[in-house]
Amino acid sequence: MHAADRHLRDVAEEARAALVDEIVASGAFAADPAWREAFAAVPRHLFVPSYYVGVLGGYERRWGEHPDPAARERWLRGAYADAPLATRLRDGELLSSSSQPSLMALMLAALRPADGDRVLEIGAGSGYNAALLSYRLGEENVVTIDLDPDITESARRHLDAAGYHPAVVTGDGARGVPEHAPYDRIIATCALPVIPRAWLTQCRPGGRIVTPFATGVAALDVRDSGHAEGRFLDTPAYFVPLRGTPRPTAQPPQLAGLPRRARESELFRFLLALTRGSLDPEEACALWEREGMPTRERYGVTVGGEREWAWLDDPEGPYVWPLPEAS
Repeated sequence: MHAADRHLRDVAEEARAALVDEIVASGAFAADPAWREAFAAVPRHLFVPSYYVGVLGGYERRWGEHPDPAARERWLRGAYADAPLATRLRDGELLSSSSQPSLMALMLAALRPADGDRVLEIGAGSGYNAALLSYRLGEENVVTIDLDPDITESARRHLDAAGYHPAVVTGDGARGVPEHAPYDRIIATCALPVIPRAWLTQCRPGGRIVTPFATGVAALDVRDSGHAEGRFLDTPAYFVPLRGTPRPTAQPPQLAGLPRRARESELFRFLLALTRGSLDPEEACALWEREGMPTRERYGVTVGGEREWAWLDDPEGPYVWPLPEAS
Protein backbone atom coordinates (compact mmCIF):
# COMPACT_ATOMS: atom_id res chain seq x y z
CA MET A 1 0.00 0.00 0.00
CA HIS A 2 1.36 3.40 -0.98
CA ALA A 3 2.01 5.97 1.73
CA ALA A 4 -0.76 8.21 0.35
CA ASP A 5 -3.26 5.33 0.50
CA ARG A 6 -2.25 4.48 4.06
CA HIS A 7 -2.70 8.12 5.02
CA LEU A 8 -6.22 8.23 3.54
CA ARG A 9 -7.10 4.95 5.29
CA ASP A 10 -5.96 6.44 8.60
CA VAL A 11 -7.88 9.65 7.89
CA ALA A 12 -11.04 7.62 7.19
CA GLU A 13 -10.75 5.66 10.43
CA GLU A 14 -10.06 8.79 12.45
CA ALA A 15 -12.87 10.75 10.81
CA ARG A 16 -15.39 7.91 11.25
CA ALA A 17 -14.55 7.62 14.94
CA ALA A 18 -14.92 11.39 15.34
CA LEU A 19 -18.32 11.27 13.62
CA VAL A 20 -19.52 8.53 15.97
CA ASP A 21 -18.34 10.58 18.96
CA GLU A 22 -20.22 13.61 17.60
CA ILE A 23 -23.43 11.60 17.19
CA VAL A 24 -23.03 10.24 20.73
CA ALA A 25 -22.65 13.79 22.04
CA SER A 26 -25.81 14.86 20.19
CA GLY A 27 -27.82 12.25 22.11
CA ALA A 28 -29.07 10.56 18.93
CA PHE A 29 -28.02 7.11 20.14
CA ALA A 30 -29.65 7.49 23.55
CA ALA A 31 -32.87 5.67 22.64
CA ASP A 32 -31.04 2.71 21.07
CA PRO A 33 -27.27 2.53 21.72
CA ALA A 34 -26.93 -0.54 19.47
CA TRP A 35 -26.86 1.78 16.46
CA ARG A 36 -23.49 3.16 17.60
CA GLU A 37 -21.77 -0.05 16.51
CA ALA A 38 -23.38 0.15 13.06
CA PHE A 39 -22.20 3.73 12.47
CA ALA A 40 -18.72 2.79 13.69
CA ALA A 41 -18.56 -0.20 11.32
CA VAL A 42 -20.08 1.09 8.05
CA PRO A 43 -17.71 3.31 6.00
CA ARG A 44 -19.76 6.29 4.81
CA HIS A 45 -17.14 7.39 2.28
CA LEU A 46 -17.84 4.30 0.15
CA PHE A 47 -21.39 5.59 -0.36
CA VAL A 48 -20.43 9.11 -1.41
CA PRO A 49 -17.60 8.67 -3.96
CA SER A 50 -18.57 12.15 -5.08
CA TYR A 51 -20.79 14.87 -3.65
CA TYR A 52 -21.47 18.59 -3.94
CA VAL A 53 -20.97 21.32 -1.39
CA GLY A 54 -22.55 24.74 -1.64
CA VAL A 55 -20.22 27.59 -2.56
CA LEU A 56 -20.84 31.18 -3.55
CA GLY A 57 -22.71 31.07 -6.81
CA GLY A 58 -23.46 27.35 -6.92
CA TYR A 59 -21.92 23.99 -6.01
CA GLU A 60 -18.43 22.55 -5.87
CA ARG A 61 -17.97 18.86 -6.66
CA ARG A 62 -15.67 16.79 -4.45
CA TRP A 63 -14.68 13.26 -5.41
CA GLY A 64 -12.45 10.49 -4.23
CA GLU A 65 -10.54 10.09 -7.51
CA HIS A 66 -9.35 13.69 -7.65
CA PRO A 67 -5.73 13.83 -8.89
CA ASP A 68 -4.74 16.21 -6.06
CA PRO A 69 -4.07 14.33 -2.77
CA ALA A 70 -5.15 17.37 -0.74
CA ALA A 71 -8.48 17.45 -2.60
CA ARG A 72 -8.99 13.74 -1.96
CA GLU A 73 -8.44 14.31 1.73
CA ARG A 74 -10.99 17.18 1.74
CA TRP A 75 -13.47 14.81 0.07
CA LEU A 76 -12.79 12.12 2.67
CA ARG A 77 -13.07 14.39 5.70
CA GLY A 78 -16.24 15.93 4.26
CA ALA A 79 -17.74 12.45 3.84
CA TYR A 80 -17.60 12.07 7.63
CA ALA A 81 -19.00 15.48 8.53
CA ASP A 82 -22.28 15.38 10.44
CA ALA A 83 -24.00 17.08 7.54
CA PRO A 84 -26.23 16.14 4.59
CA LEU A 85 -24.36 15.65 1.33
CA ALA A 86 -25.88 16.40 -2.08
CA THR A 87 -25.04 13.39 -4.24
CA ARG A 88 -27.08 13.97 -7.40
CA LEU A 89 -28.07 17.23 -9.10
CA ARG A 90 -29.88 17.89 -12.35
CA ASP A 91 -30.14 21.42 -13.74
CA GLY A 92 -29.49 22.76 -10.26
CA GLU A 93 -32.26 20.64 -8.68
CA LEU A 94 -31.32 18.29 -5.84
CA LEU A 95 -32.43 14.76 -6.76
CA SER A 96 -30.70 12.68 -4.11
CA SER A 97 -28.62 13.15 -1.00
CA SER A 98 -27.01 11.37 1.91
CA SER A 99 -28.82 12.56 5.03
CA GLN A 100 -27.18 14.09 8.09
CA PRO A 101 -25.83 11.12 10.08
CA SER A 102 -27.12 12.31 13.47
CA LEU A 103 -30.63 12.70 11.99
CA MET A 104 -30.32 9.22 10.46
CA ALA A 105 -29.39 7.90 13.91
CA LEU A 106 -32.44 9.56 15.49
CA MET A 107 -34.76 8.08 12.87
CA LEU A 108 -33.23 4.60 13.10
CA ALA A 109 -33.53 4.69 16.89
CA ALA A 110 -37.18 5.79 16.56
CA LEU A 111 -37.77 2.76 14.33
CA ARG A 112 -37.21 0.50 17.39
CA PRO A 113 -36.32 -2.65 15.45
CA ALA A 114 -35.86 -6.03 17.10
CA ASP A 115 -33.43 -8.69 15.91
CA GLY A 116 -34.85 -10.41 12.86
CA ASP A 117 -37.25 -7.62 11.93
CA ARG A 118 -37.83 -7.07 8.21
CA VAL A 119 -37.48 -3.44 7.11
CA LEU A 120 -38.55 -1.58 3.98
CA GLU A 121 -36.68 1.64 3.23
CA ILE A 122 -38.38 4.18 0.95
CA GLY A 123 -35.71 6.18 -0.89
CA ALA A 124 -32.48 4.28 -1.54
CA GLY A 125 -30.32 7.38 -1.83
CA SER A 126 -26.64 6.52 -1.64
CA GLY A 127 -27.32 3.14 -0.01
CA TYR A 128 -25.71 4.18 3.29
CA ASN A 129 -28.90 3.86 5.34
CA ALA A 130 -29.60 0.41 3.86
CA ALA A 131 -26.07 -0.61 4.84
CA LEU A 132 -26.63 0.50 8.44
CA LEU A 133 -29.89 -1.48 8.51
CA SER A 134 -28.15 -4.50 6.96
CA TYR A 135 -25.38 -4.39 9.56
CA ARG A 136 -27.87 -4.26 12.42
CA LEU A 137 -30.59 -6.62 11.14
CA GLY A 138 -28.96 -8.72 8.43
CA GLU A 139 -29.04 -7.92 4.72
CA GLU A 140 -31.66 -10.60 4.11
CA ASN A 141 -34.10 -8.54 6.18
CA VAL A 142 -33.66 -5.24 4.31
CA VAL A 143 -35.40 -3.97 1.17
CA THR A 144 -34.78 -0.50 -0.27
CA ILE A 145 -36.62 1.13 -3.18
CA ASP A 146 -36.17 4.21 -5.38
CA LEU A 147 -37.93 5.39 -8.52
CA ASP A 148 -34.77 6.41 -10.38
CA PRO A 149 -32.85 3.47 -11.90
CA ASP A 150 -29.62 5.49 -11.87
CA ILE A 151 -29.98 5.94 -8.10
CA THR A 152 -30.75 2.28 -7.44
CA GLU A 153 -27.86 1.16 -9.64
CA SER A 154 -25.37 3.41 -7.85
CA ALA A 155 -26.76 2.41 -4.43
CA ARG A 156 -26.31 -1.24 -5.40
CA ARG A 157 -22.68 -0.59 -6.41
CA HIS A 158 -21.94 1.25 -3.17
CA LEU A 159 -23.52 -1.50 -1.07
CA ASP A 160 -21.57 -4.15 -2.95
CA ALA A 161 -18.31 -2.25 -2.38
CA ALA A 162 -19.07 -2.16 1.35
CA GLY A 163 -19.97 -5.87 1.43
CA TYR A 164 -23.76 -5.62 1.85
CA HIS A 165 -26.39 -7.10 -0.47
CA PRO A 166 -29.93 -6.16 0.58
CA ALA A 167 -32.72 -6.21 -2.00
CA VAL A 168 -32.53 -2.99 -4.06
CA VAL A 169 -35.70 -2.37 -6.06
CA THR A 170 -36.49 0.22 -8.74
CA GLY A 171 -40.08 1.41 -8.41
CA ASP A 172 -42.58 3.82 -6.86
CA GLY A 173 -41.90 3.96 -3.12
CA ALA A 174 -45.47 5.14 -2.44
CA ARG A 175 -46.63 1.69 -3.53
CA GLY A 176 -44.14 -0.12 -1.32
CA VAL A 177 -42.67 -3.45 -2.41
CA PRO A 178 -45.47 -6.00 -1.99
CA GLU A 179 -43.44 -8.92 -3.33
CA HIS A 180 -41.16 -8.76 -0.28
CA ALA A 181 -43.90 -7.96 2.27
CA PRO A 182 -44.87 -8.16 5.07
CA TYR A 183 -42.51 -5.84 6.95
CA ASP A 184 -42.09 -5.16 10.64
CA ARG A 185 -40.77 -1.66 10.06
CA ILE A 186 -40.91 0.93 7.27
CA ILE A 187 -38.60 3.93 7.16
CA ALA A 188 -38.68 6.69 4.55
CA THR A 189 -35.79 8.99 3.70
CA CYS A 190 -37.85 11.27 1.46
CA ALA A 191 -40.86 13.48 2.13
CA LEU A 192 -44.45 12.65 1.11
CA PRO A 193 -47.66 14.71 1.42
CA VAL A 194 -49.60 11.78 2.98
CA ILE A 195 -48.99 8.34 4.47
CA PRO A 196 -49.58 5.88 1.60
CA ARG A 197 -52.14 3.17 2.37
CA ALA A 198 -49.83 0.61 0.72
CA TRP A 199 -47.37 1.04 3.58
CA LEU A 200 -50.01 0.08 6.13
CA THR A 201 -51.16 -2.96 4.19
CA GLN A 202 -47.56 -4.16 3.85
CA CYS A 203 -46.64 -3.54 7.51
CA ARG A 204 -47.55 -6.11 10.14
CA PRO A 205 -49.98 -5.07 12.90
CA GLY A 206 -47.84 -3.79 15.75
CA GLY A 207 -45.26 -2.52 13.25
CA ARG A 208 -43.85 0.97 13.02
CA ILE A 209 -43.43 3.58 10.31
CA VAL A 210 -40.91 6.42 10.59
CA THR A 211 -41.19 9.04 7.86
CA PRO A 212 -40.44 12.69 7.12
CA PHE A 213 -43.63 14.73 7.14
CA ALA A 214 -44.11 18.48 6.77
CA THR A 215 -40.75 19.70 8.16
CA GLY A 216 -40.47 17.02 10.83
CA VAL A 217 -40.33 13.25 11.32
CA ALA A 218 -43.43 11.27 12.35
CA ALA A 219 -43.20 7.90 14.12
CA LEU A 220 -46.43 5.95 13.64
CA ASP A 221 -47.53 2.72 15.29
CA VAL A 222 -49.52 0.49 12.93
CA ARG A 223 -52.67 -1.06 14.39
CA ASP A 224 -53.87 -2.80 11.22
CA SER A 225 -53.99 -2.28 7.47
CA GLY A 226 -56.23 0.76 7.80
CA HIS A 227 -55.03 2.46 10.98
CA ALA A 228 -51.80 4.02 12.23
CA GLU A 229 -51.06 6.84 14.62
CA GLY A 230 -48.11 8.57 16.24
CA ARG A 231 -46.34 11.75 17.19
CA PHE A 232 -43.44 13.71 15.79
CA LEU A 233 -39.85 13.53 16.94
CA ASP A 234 -38.52 16.73 18.45
CA THR A 235 -36.14 17.49 15.55
CA PRO A 236 -36.65 19.56 12.41
CA ALA A 237 -36.06 17.65 9.17
CA TYR A 238 -35.95 18.69 5.53
CA PHE A 239 -35.91 15.90 2.93
CA VAL A 240 -36.05 15.65 -0.84
CA PRO A 241 -39.65 14.86 -1.91
CA LEU A 242 -40.40 11.34 -3.08
CA ARG A 243 -39.90 11.25 -6.85
CA GLY A 244 -43.19 10.99 -8.69
CA THR A 245 -45.27 12.77 -6.03
CA PRO A 246 -46.80 16.18 -6.82
CA ARG A 247 -44.64 19.15 -5.92
CA PRO A 248 -46.22 22.04 -3.97
CA THR A 249 -47.40 24.81 -6.26
CA ALA A 250 -48.91 27.24 -3.75
CA GLN A 251 -47.02 30.41 -2.92
CA PRO A 252 -45.47 30.50 0.57
CA PRO A 253 -47.73 32.27 3.09
CA GLN A 254 -47.10 35.94 3.67
CA LEU A 255 -45.85 36.47 7.21
CA ALA A 256 -44.99 40.17 7.09
CA GLY A 257 -47.89 41.24 9.33
CA LEU A 258 -47.18 38.69 12.09
CA PRO A 259 -45.19 39.24 15.28
CA ARG A 260 -41.44 38.83 14.82
CA ARG A 261 -41.26 35.81 17.14
CA ALA A 262 -43.65 33.95 14.83
CA ARG A 263 -41.99 35.09 11.60
CA GLU A 264 -38.60 33.86 12.82
CA SER A 265 -39.75 30.70 14.61
CA GLU A 266 -39.01 27.38 12.91
CA LEU A 267 -41.71 25.80 15.10
CA PHE A 268 -44.33 28.22 13.80
CA ARG A 269 -43.32 27.41 10.23
CA PHE A 270 -43.71 23.73 11.08
CA LEU A 271 -47.32 24.38 12.14
CA LEU A 272 -47.99 26.13 8.83
CA ALA A 273 -46.43 23.24 6.88
CA LEU A 274 -48.43 20.68 8.84
CA THR A 275 -51.82 22.39 8.48
CA ARG A 276 -51.24 23.15 4.77
CA GLY A 277 -53.76 25.90 4.28
CA SER A 278 -56.31 24.68 6.84
CA LEU A 279 -55.22 27.70 8.89
CA ASP A 280 -54.23 31.04 7.46
CA PRO A 281 -51.10 32.58 9.01
CA GLU A 282 -53.07 34.84 11.36
CA GLU A 283 -55.18 31.94 12.69
CA ALA A 284 -52.08 29.76 13.02
CA CYS A 285 -50.25 32.49 14.91
CA ALA A 286 -53.13 32.98 17.35
CA LEU A 287 -53.33 29.22 18.03
CA TRP A 288 -49.54 28.91 18.35
CA GLU A 289 -49.32 31.71 20.90
CA ARG A 290 -52.43 30.56 22.81
CA GLU A 291 -50.98 27.05 23.18
CA GLY A 292 -47.61 28.23 24.41
CA MET A 293 -45.63 27.88 21.16
CA PRO A 294 -45.90 24.07 21.12
CA THR A 295 -42.90 21.93 20.25
CA ARG A 296 -43.04 19.16 17.66
CA GLU A 297 -43.65 16.32 20.12
CA ARG A 298 -47.11 17.74 20.86
CA TYR A 299 -48.18 17.19 17.25
CA GLY A 300 -49.19 13.93 15.62
CA VAL A 301 -50.71 12.23 12.58
CA THR A 302 -53.52 9.66 12.42
CA VAL A 303 -54.48 7.40 9.53
CA GLY A 304 -57.95 6.07 10.20
CA GLY A 305 -60.23 4.40 7.71
CA GLU A 306 -60.50 6.56 4.61
CA ARG A 307 -58.98 9.73 6.02
CA GLU A 308 -55.82 11.16 7.52
CA TRP A 309 -55.47 14.10 9.85
CA ALA A 310 -52.85 16.00 11.81
CA TRP A 311 -53.46 17.14 15.35
CA LEU A 312 -52.14 18.98 18.37
CA ASP A 313 -52.06 17.07 21.69
CA ASP A 314 -55.04 14.79 21.03
CA PRO A 315 -56.18 13.09 17.77
CA GLU A 316 -59.79 13.59 18.89
CA GLY A 317 -59.24 17.03 20.41
CA PRO A 318 -60.19 20.51 19.27
CA TYR A 319 -57.14 21.07 17.08
CA VAL A 320 -57.26 18.66 14.13
CA TRP A 321 -56.55 19.34 10.45
CA PRO A 322 -57.46 17.08 7.50
CA LEU A 323 -54.66 15.96 5.22
CA PRO A 324 -55.02 15.45 1.46
CA GLU A 325 -56.73 12.29 0.36
CA ALA A 326 -54.34 9.34 0.17
CA SER A 327 -54.27 6.61 -2.40
